[in-house]
Amino acid sequence: MALDPTTTRPLPPVTLVLGGARSGKSAYAERLIEDHGPGLYVATAEAGDAEMEERIRRHKERRGNSWMTVEEPLDLAGALKANAASGLAVLVDCLTLWLNNLMAAKRDVDAEVEDLLDAIGGLAAPIVLVTNEVGLGIVPDNEAARAFRDAAGRLNQAVAEAADRVVFVAAGAPLVFKDDQQ
Repeated sequence: MALDPTTTRPLPPVTLVLGGARSGKSAYAERLIEDHGPGLYVATAEAGDAEMEERIRRHKERRGNSWMTVEEPLDLAGALKANAASGLAVLVDCLTLWLNNLMAAKRDVDAEVEDLLDAIGGLAAPIVLVTNEVGLGIVPDNEAARAFRDAAGRLNQAVAEAADRVVFVAAGAPLVFKDDQQ
């Protein structure tokens, strides 16, 4: 169903926004939070090179100064729990980069995902989580890329199951896949 949740209903407790690279998912998720009120932006990206520095700069510029920002590349559940009482709507951007960080640090991904799921249930305000859908393309040609794709698919499924609303964004257009608020 083609539906823009920002204009039809209030923000549910947990929203997952997913799509491909450069699909408009982050900008869409930011609008969801901005329409709700002040927001807490939990950034998982690390600037490992000049291109990523530029991406981060553009995201910050687009958001402006109205957001409180927490940068947390690994302990996402801890960052959410530490800010749970703030009452601010939360945007996590993005789960895919967080997963990449976890795998690079050789952390226990399954345990970290369980901690994340526990944390999102304890927030005092709505949360919007952004992630990439990486399973729509061809099967990667190497083991590490296949392991990442598979882990991302499991992560997205787990968060989608916990979410009240799931929105897929393609070419800047949102498509609601799940809406338990109806």
